[in-house]
Amino acid sequence: MKAEQISIFLENRSGRLEEVTRVLAEAGISIRALSLADTSDFGILRLIVSDHEKAKVALKENGFTVGRNAVVAVEVPDAPGGLHSILKLLCAGGINVEYMYAFVHQCEKSAVIIVRFDRTDQAIELLQKNNIPIIPGEKLYSI
Repeated sequence: MKAEQISIFLENRSGRLEEVTRVLAEAGISIRALSLADTSDFGILRLIVSDHEKAKVALKENGFTVGRNAVVAVEVPDAPGGLHSILKLLCAGGINVEYMYAFVHQCEKSAVIIVRFDRTDQAIELLQKNNIPIIPGEKLYSI
């Protein structure tokens, strides 16, 4: 039920993001979802890609600092309060959301959110127990 996300440390300077996308394009890797957070000096680019192992190798070979994290792709009802109902459930279970970002694919009448939890296994168990759809990594990478 978990998905692999790669995180890339980027100096906050012109052209650095383009270098990442060039390396991935040359390696034949598709970007499925991304989030970029920055400060004045550096940024963290978080990516869901079609092949995280191949992406990690290609990026490291080109001088990037790359990490991997387990995240969860959660289907959220595309209606007012849809995200709130899931966050309320997680809060009641004592699970913290460290960060989240949207995924561009629409599933039926749901949006897809990529979430990093402080207790991922417990979050998955709670979501499944409450019939909240989770998109497995294998499906996510190929959408």
